[in-house]
Amino acid sequence: MTTNVKTKLMSDNELIERFREGDSACFEVLLERYKAKVYGYIFSVVKDKETADDIFQETFYKVIVTINSNQYKDENKFVHWVMRIAHNLIVDHFRRAGKMPLVPNRPDNDVLDNLKMPDENAEHIMMRKQTSQNIRKLVRMLPPEQRRVVILRHYGKCDFKDIAARTGVSINTALGRMRYAIINLRRLAQEHNMYIEL
Repeated sequence: MTTNVKTKLMSDNELIERFREGDSACFEVLLERYKAKVYGYIFSVVKDKETADDIFQETFYKVIVTINSNQYKDENKFVHWVMRIAHNLIVDHFRRAGKMPLVPNRPDNDVLDNLKMPDENAEHIMMRKQTSQNIRKLVRMLPPEQRRVVILRHYGKCDFKDIAARTGVSINTALGRMRYAIINLRRLAQEHNMYIEL
């Protein structure tokens, strides 16, 4: 049995574990396994191909970031978790479009800006500012292709379709570069004793 066939026969949890260890082929198998279901659900709600594409890419970007940051809890419910992420992004989309009750939001806001603790004090604000400065320093140390993806994504607010077009690569390659950039940023932060949250 070839490695490729063996990989395809692995459970979701096995694939996730191997992906965490650096085997990007395992993520491709997960993506292939569930993309029709996830994309079909998104499209059935938003009824627009471009919007569905954007939400689909954002969904799997969040999946990658969560798995890489060891925040994914292994409960044998991977696809349900992915669908919940997609659902939340659909809700965010409609809120931004003004088709649902709005949480106060500016176009330049990041989703994380709305999750601040209500009792945020001066120390928290200072720590967040320091984290932001640290990340900027570390981003400058990344290989050029990873640095460009991070800058386009986090500072340019581009989606992965735009990033792929601007950098002349496939969406999967853009996602892969983002994944390696996050891994490298964590490694660089440890090497330079810097505090960051990714």
